[in-house]
Amino acid sequence: MKLYAEKPGTALRQLITDILAVLWVYLWVRLSKGVYDSIEKLAVPGEKLEDAGDSLAQQLRDAGGKVKRVPIAGDDLAGPFTSAGDAAAGVAEAGRQQQEVVHNVALGMSVGLLVLSLSVVLLFWLPRRLRWIERASAAAKMRGTAAGKDLLALRALATQPLTKLVALDPDIAAAWRRGDADAVARLAKLELGGSGLK
Repeated sequence: MKLYAEKPGTALRQLITDILAVLWVYLWVRLSKGVYDSIEKLAVPGEKLEDAGDSLAQQLRDAGGKVKRVPIAGDDLAGPFTSAGDAAAGVAEAGRQQQEVVHNVALGMSVGLLVLSLSVVLLFWLPRRLRWIERASAAAKMRGTAAGKDLLALRALATQPLTKLVALDPDIAAAWRRGDADAVARLAKLELGGSGLK
């Protein structure tokens, strides 16, 4: 089944609409990925904070462990190092939480942007395209029988612009009423062309 009409207007309009829908989806996917990547860059300070906090906590705990070995006052001297190490671990945890928040915001923003933009395609282009496929499939089935061609010809008489009908034959309606096979075939072809079929 050829899905594009002989008439360049119908075929071109369908092709342009399809290309625009694909481009729309592609551009918004790229934009959403760009938004995600840009927001994720805000997590870099959190990564540095986490690394610095972990490193400082480890060094302070190591120093506390060494100071603890000092005879008599070791336990008293190690206490501040242990407390400082715990505080540094808290700084590292804050860095991890900041990264998690940034990641969640980046993901939420990019997915939200993608859903919003794709809903335009899902709500406007896709239903129209599915309706066209349904109509074109029905018309393609009808063109295979004499009764179907006659119905397509009748539909052409009822819906096609008068200029197109007159271009076929100024007395095309009378020819159809007489059952002229050539007139029926030309009208059916005109209707199929209007649906984007040959």
